[in-house]
Amino acid sequence: MSDDSKSLERHSNDLEVEAFLRQVAAAPKAPRSGPRGRLIFAMDATASREPTWAQAAEIQAEMFREASALGGLEIQLCHYRGYLKLEAGPWSSAAEDLLRQMRRVHCLAGYTQIARVLRHALEETGRRKVDALVFVGDCVEELADELAAVAGQLGILGVPLFLFQEGQDPLAERSFRQMARLSGGAYCHFDAASPQQLRDLLSAVAVFAAGGRAALERWGETRGEAVLRLTHQLHRG
Repeated sequence: MSDDSKSLERHSNDLEVEAFLRQVAAAPKAPRSGPRGRLIFAMDATASREPTWAQAAEIQAEMFREASALGGLEIQLCHYRGYLKLEAGPWSSAAEDLLRQMRRVHCLAGYTQIARVLRHALEETGRRKVDALVFVGDCVEELADELAAVAGQLGILGVPLFLFQEGQDPLAERSFRQMARLSGGAYCHFDAASPQQLRDLLSAVAVFAAGGRAALERWGETRGEAVLRLTHQLHRG
């Protein structure tokens, strides 16, 4: 690849990251009923993600540490794998607890169960307000209309979906983008070869869920160029 092509690719990635962060900042942040923000972190743990699972787990661990440092966010891990196997852990604000849960997960062949994840989020926010749902996956094997309908219900309840796509599946991208739009959340593609980018994006969502736009602005001042540009835009907005 030529230097010019590499430069264009980096510029395109920067723009996508910046657009995602703007959407995070613009997402609805309804008043919550408890003292802590609550975020569901859901993962596709089917066989297709096994090659990058270990790296993704370490990246996601950074998000837990960021959230723990804020002291105002509870996270529930949720994943599916195998045949109709969906697991949701206990709510926790302790990074080490979340890391132990993450390390116990092993990928297993099976179909996607994103609709079940979204319905689980509906049930949880019915018990007590959920501030956001993060989903990391690489494909969609369900009806797009069904997923869109549940995503829209979450949007009405003020639960934005932040969807991260690994890989280049165009069907998954269309479905992820639609769910993000209908819920008031955001979509972003990530490259497993660029772990820092995903780390910053996940952490941005955690900061937003814990403290809203003001916390995201403060946090952005300590992060990379794309996050810093977002901070400046928020101050102008």
